[in-house]
Amino acid sequence: MTKEKIALLVDSGTDVPQEMIDSYGIFMIPLKIIYKERTYTDKIDITPEQVYAHLKEEVPTTSLPDGQAIQEIFDEINAQGYQKVLAVTISSGLSGTYNILRLLGEEQTMDVYVLDTKSIGIGAGLQAIHAAELIDQGMGWSELIAHLEKKVTESKVYFNVATLEYLQKGGRIGLVTSLVGTALKLNPTISCNEEGVYHTVAKTRGRKKSLENMVRLVKEFVGDHPSFRVAVAQGDAMEEGKWLCEFVQQTFPQAESVLFGPISPALVVHTGPGLLGIGVQLLD
Repeated sequence: MTKEKIALLVDSGTDVPQEMIDSYGIFMIPLKIIYKERTYTDKIDITPEQVYAHLKEEVPTTSLPDGQAIQEIFDEINAQGYQKVLAVTISSGLSGTYNILRLLGEEQTMDVYVLDTKSIGIGAGLQAIHAAELIDQGMGWSELIAHLEKKVTESKVYFNVATLEYLQKGGRIGLVTSLVGTALKLNPTISCNEEGVYHTVAKTRGRKKSLENMVRLVKEFVGDHPSFRVAVAQGDAMEEGKWLCEFVQQTFPQAESVLFGPISPALVVHTGPGLLGIGVQLLD
């Protein structure tokens, strides 16, 4: 039986590492970062560092890629001879990318399926990486969709921000209560709920305790599952990020892999500097 030609398309907010985008030939739709004087394209002509450097002067806004840009990517995929497109997006509860892709997908001659990861950043990215592996192994279209839908609840993202100010400014606060606790140095650990909306899963006094607690939450999520993958993401917190990555490697020596990388400029806008996150995905 001939292997189906399935293209994988992700949005830039999934934070799939560039080397994996290259090695699996993944197509990417960049989000937009809007400043008063100009609009940038996520990961293309702006870096997370540039966003951090200017946060004091201006907190930009972010927006979806426009319909024309998405259509051009669909045309490119079509021109390369693909019959089917699996698109993996960050949570529909946090961004409109899922909806716009679904609507434009219905207008294509190719079969298009959009997976709502109900997650963000590398939490969504791990689901995309798993999809890339399954496509690479030759899994058929309908089996692939059914499998990935089932796996949505088997991945989780946890993150810790230095301040809630940016989530508030960007209107992405979700169910995270703006803590009066900043005075008490209460650090919230944030995750995405079943609807893919931010909510607080823990409040810990002090940053280091909070990071240790985040690893404990990952441990609880993994339980005695034999096979899983972990990823650590940092936003303007490289030293702490390296420490956290080592701590994760020590805690989970049995993990299939521990990825480490920066979060995308578009996510930086909403989290501000000092973000540390962990994504985890249970594998079969």
